[in-house]
Amino acid sequence: MPTLKMSFASALSAAVLASGLALGTAGPASAATCPSEASPTARGGEAHWKIACTRTGVKVYGWVQDTAADGRCATVTATSDGGPGWIDMVEACGSGVRENFDWSIPGTKAAKVWLRVIDTD
Repeated sequence: MPTLKMSFASALSAAVLASGLALGTAGPASAATCPSEASPTARGGEAHWKIACTRTGVKVYGWVQDTAADGRCATVTATSDGGPGWIDMVEACGSGVRENFDWSIPGTKAAKVWLRVIDTD
């Protein structure tokens, strides 16, 4: 591969890697039915949540914590899966900051929940 193409490919690969690290995703969310529990980690954040069945839907509750002094925030996002459109997010910003969440999602027996670490800019 010519030097110019190799440099461009290297730069492109570095940019893609950097953008993935900037988001700090803990992987794609998959639907979880109740009852279930997860404790994901990502560079700069961690979380724990439970999904419990209720008479009218599901309850998603737990916490998210920022674990690095890096100017980014750890977030947990949840969406309904199979029910009416619903989404919520909580963020913890600042190393050691922990935020609790407690959401009720009506009309479904499953939810998609995921942890991300995002730039605050």
